[in-house]
Amino acid sequence: MSKQSEWSMLVPGPLGWELWKRGPDGAFQRRDGAEEPMKVSEVGALPGGDLALLFPVRAFHALPFRAESKDDSLFDDLATMHAERLGIRPDPMAGQLSDHFKVLADDQSTVLLHAVLKTPGEGDLPLRTPKEFDLSPRAYAVEGDTLCVWKELGRWVFGFYVGGRLLYSQATSSSTEAPDGAVLREVQLVLSQLAMQGLPCKPGLIRVWPPEGELGEAGALADAFPTRPRVEARPDPVMPDPFSDLLPEDVRAARVARKRRNQRTTLVTLLILAYLGVVGWFGYQIWEKQRVKKILAAELVELQGGTAGVLQEHNARWTELGPVVESRLSPMEIMRAVQQAIPRNSGLRLGTADLNVDGGEIQLIGTAPQSAPATQFYSSLRNSGDLKWLEWEVEPPSKSAKGWDFRVRGFPEGSEETY
Repeated sequence: MSKQSEWSMLVPGPLGWELWKRGPDGAFQRRDGAEEPMKVSEVGALPGGDLALLFPVRAFHALPFRAESKDDSLFDDLATMHAERLGIRPDPMAGQLSDHFKVLADDQSTVLLHAVLKTPGEGDLPLRTPKEFDLSPRAYAVEGDTLCVWKELGRWVFGFYVGGRLLYSQATSSSTEAPDGAVLREVQLVLSQLAMQGLPCKPGLIRVWPPEGELGEAGALADAFPTRPRVEARPDPVMPDPFSDLLPEDVRAARVARKRRNQRTTLVTLLILAYLGVVGWFGYQIWEKQRVKKILAAELVELQGGTAGVLQEHNARWTELGPVVESRLSPMEIMRAVQQAIPRNSGLRLGTADLNVDGGEIQLIGTAPQSAPATQFYSSLRNSGDLKWLEWEVEPPSKSAKGWDFRVRGFPEGSEETY
């Protein structure tokens, strides 16, 4: 991470987006005099350093569930299955839009919160690419089993915390000055739903964070619970630890492009250094050769008779350069190895074999009566000793009128080209 003073957070406030910057003491302080636009893309004059974006409650689906396992490696698949059962499936082309968080665990099971981010639309991301992303309810320090109600971007939202960890959050359509009956009904409905799922949700404390701080009112929540709500100012946000794995596609694409640019820059630098090294080496060889020539010429002056002829012949051989031969694999040898990889009596046929000998690329297109011979053909190509200098990329066989069509491409090891 960067230094503490270099971190800033974009937080959805009660009236608009707020910018908070971390000071030398580690605490975040709100930037004074900053406007509060309703779209985060309209927040201007972002400070330098690392930036974190906290998605508002209305920007994601909170899907808590109990996993009958304690194996962390299974949680991702279980969370995805739980979301699909509820009919929520993130757009696979929109980036990493889901993540799960452990709430509590016992001897047999684990309670998890699976968060699925809605696909960001126009204006939902700031002008400068954030380094980290997370959920706004995870940025407030809450202790114990607590129900918190506050305003975000003009609407009331609420969240249930178990042991200080977020279990569920939801945005309402109410925008009244104090929480009204509509907010209370949604809170009670969520409590019933969580109880039916067997999830622990018995808040011992209700906290209301009105926009006016302690001057606000609890509204319809005042007498709805055995414990009277505590009306207080919203706490300052803290940095979630650790950050979530959420990463919208626009940001991921920008990071990939930046990584490729850095790789190209590094490659160019290495090529320049290699070129200078080769030039220096040849320059040294020429200098050394000239030095030897001068020595031999001086000795030649002192020699007489046949000795001078021998020395001249030696000097001529010394100046000869041997040719540089670049070897390439024979196309016949490549096709022989490919033929040996075809499963016998499988009915697999090659329709096209495109050999780019200069580039070292091979593309094979064909059909098979079943998908199994194509899969076996892929495995044989990868295990072929004569083709071990190639890396292989394949496409899954596709059903057609002639059988199962397949395509496979080989390219030299270390190449970055992909389909």
